[in-house]
Amino acid sequence: MEATDVPMPVPIRVPALATERRFAQRLRECLEQERLSDRRYQLQRLPGGRVALPVLQEKLSQLCLPPEMPCELLRIQRLRDELRPLLRESWSEELERDVPHAWQRHGDLVLLSQDSFRAAAWESLGSALWETVASALGARRVARRGRVMPDGMRTPRVTLLLGQHGWVEHMDNGIRYTFDVTKCMFSPGNITEKLRVASLPCSGEVVVDLYAGIGYFTLPFLVHAGAAFVHACEWNSHAVEALHRTLLLNGVRDRCHIHAGDNRQLQLQDVADRVNLGLIPSSEQGWPVACRVLKKDTGGVLHIHHNVETPPVLLAERGSAEATSPAGEAQHPAEDGVEETLGARLRPEWQQWAEGTATRIQGLLAELHGRPWHTNILHIEPVKSYAPHVHHLVLDLECRPVLPL
Repeated sequence: MEATDVPMPVPIRVPALATERRFAQRLRECLEQERLSDRRYQLQRLPGGRVALPVLQEKLSQLCLPPEMPCELLRIQRLRDELRPLLRESWSEELERDVPHAWQRHGDLVLLSQDSFRAAAWESLGSALWETVASALGARRVARRGRVMPDGMRTPRVTLLLGQHGWVEHMDNGIRYTFDVTKCMFSPGNITEKLRVASLPCSGEVVVDLYAGIGYFTLPFLVHAGAAFVHACEWNSHAVEALHRTLLLNGVRDRCHIHAGDNRQLQLQDVADRVNLGLIPSSEQGWPVACRVLKKDTGGVLHIHHNVETPPVLLAERGSAEATSPAGEAQHPAEDGVEETLGARLRPEWQQWAEGTATRIQGLLAELHGRPWHTNILHIEPVKSYAPHVHHLVLDLECRPVLPL
């Protein structure tokens, strides 16, 4: 009987990239294009609806997080195999559970979860622990996450465990981002919205990004959407530095002005064709500023982010037809959760929030300019499930002054 080239299941010692099922095909294509895919082994299904795609051991040094999708490198068994000799007879089930199952990778830095390596026994190993972890994971630097600080800036509590600095570079949809992982966060969960922003028709427009961060949306507006100029507002000094470096990396620094500080004190007015309000759980505190910077004679479009509570939807209530937005556009499914797997519909709560927001914005504009304005809901975009029955939405709201007859 002749041997065949049927791919084998992924052994537990083979490195693999884990991602959500909806990104699996795009990730596979990316790995094959870069010749990183290990074709000897099959795709493997993981708990929680994720999948793992095997990658070549000898090419791990070339591996960066692929563009356009969040993924994590899995090398669980090799990590455990290299840790056991350090503790010998002290190895226990408790320590087994303490070894992380996944981590984020940014170039040569791996970012561990906050609940990893917390047992007291690890402390006795000192720097040998982190050097072993780095070696097993093909990294040079190691850091560990903590809880996000309640400082209004979502500053991460990240400890650098091995290495001299936390600056990393991350490629996302053809855009190079750089930031210090100990000072700033990177949100892979917003990838669908970043892709959508990149596809918006912004040629020749002036955009104001009221909550720029390290440039999650500022860069897609400039690099892909064709915006002529972006005013980026950010009050976190570490994010401002990261944004400055990222703009330089992508060759668009001359088309962006960074306004450091509280955007409520912003002196701009009557400049924007489009305003991005990318703050959750609510961007409401920025609505008056957004109205003030819109061009008073022609208006423009606001992209308003908000977390909206949505009661669970029973299967019998779904129906089989795909729902559409007020503009006739198909709604894309949100990120996680059983209730999203059969396709998201335009929920009544989403429509109510959008209509209420449109009315509020209309009133703010009329009060500001002393004449009536018209608002039109262009689209409601579900970005992800932020928590059980809470959805991160984006409202595309067109705002135009009512012209005198």
